[in-house]
Amino acid sequence: MGRTEEFQELRPLLFSIAYRILGSVGEAEDAVQETWLRFETSPTSPVSTKAYLSAVVTRLSIDVLRSARVRREQYVGQWLPEPLLSDPYQDPARSAELADSVSVAALLLLERLSPLERAVFVLREVFAFGFPEVAAAVGRSEAACRQLAVRARRHMAEGRPRFAADRREREELASGFFDALREGDVAGLQKLLAADVAMVGDGGGKAPQLARAVVGAGNVARVLAAASVLVTRIDVTFEPHEINGQPGAIYRDRDGKVLQTLVLDVVDGRIQAVRLVLNPDKLGHLGPLADVWAVDREAREARRSAR
Repeated sequence: MGRTEEFQELRPLLFSIAYRILGSVGEAEDAVQETWLRFETSPTSPVSTKAYLSAVVTRLSIDVLRSARVRREQYVGQWLPEPLLSDPYQDPARSAELADSVSVAALLLLERLSPLERAVFVLREVFAFGFPEVAAAVGRSEAACRQLAVRARRHMAEGRPRFAADRREREELASGFFDALREGDVAGLQKLLAADVAMVGDGGGKAPQLARAVVGAGNVARVLAAASVLVTRIDVTFEPHEINGQPGAIYRDRDGKVLQTLVLDVVDGRIQAVRLVLNPDKLGHLGPLADVWAVDREAREARRSAR
């Protein structure tokens, strides 16, 4: 097998590692491409191509994450990871770990970790790399990596919900949610939401966004129902779609262009969080983008004319 074939075979794994470290589709793709360039121009052949490429993409991702941390501190409003429609890497033996680690809730927990802790956690806990491989990838001793893994596991465990929903429960709740949303049914929405549900939006200063989180089942239900009725008048539609392994939807304008994504976080039989990504910088990989400001203006005009 030549280098190109070896790389293409491992590409899904490399992207999945990079995405979990970075929370960004575009940055993960860039890290994978740079990994290929380094592999292609390397004068020697590694003993283990998988170990070599995984180490390269991990180190590149750590470097990118360190600079991204500075940008995220200056980010306008709530930062959310870029929506991922499907994880290219599949491993039946670790399907539960892979699905859980790509959820928006898990990626937000990973943001609490240092870049090194995050990389060690991803390699060890998600992809089951041995500590010798982890140590080589992050440039630390095995003992140091074991300590990093312990700290990372503790931080992640502290933030995880006690009663995560199974797939069938999530799908049933999501189906009811989207039916109620189409009807603008406030009561129907409210009964599916946790009492302390929070709705947050990520516009990054480049799209209309919530001034602050909307909290509480009644408040979130009313905002969602009113918005659904309003956007229907201007031919905005949504298509339910699994996003980051969770129930979600992609919103489109009348021309089918992408406006935003919505993801539901289901915990203990209720929807605990509703997360919206509107920042166009995070949506380009989903297809042609709508002019979100023009749609917002049209929605405001529709609201005024309805009064």
